Amino acid sequence: MCLAVPMELLSMDGNRGVAKLGGVSREVNLMLVPEVKPGEFVIVHAGCAISVLDREEAEKTIETFRSGGLLPEGG
Repeated sequence: MCLAVPMELLSMDGNRGVAKLGGVSREVNLMLVPEVKPGEFVIVHAGCAISVLDREEAEKTIETFRSGGLLPEGG
């Protein structure tokens, strides 16, 4: 089973970017979301950003992960 997670895009260079969730940063492919800008949240699945997510919805999802023990507090 795979899980798509919200991550904040920190930087980008063409179709590649670096996104962060908690204390973990990962390189992500941005080909499917050409409109995204650093500082926005994306849904990442298997290393690819598949959609842009508004900050409020991303924060709700991240809090759900925290409350379920899937992400440490403050991370």
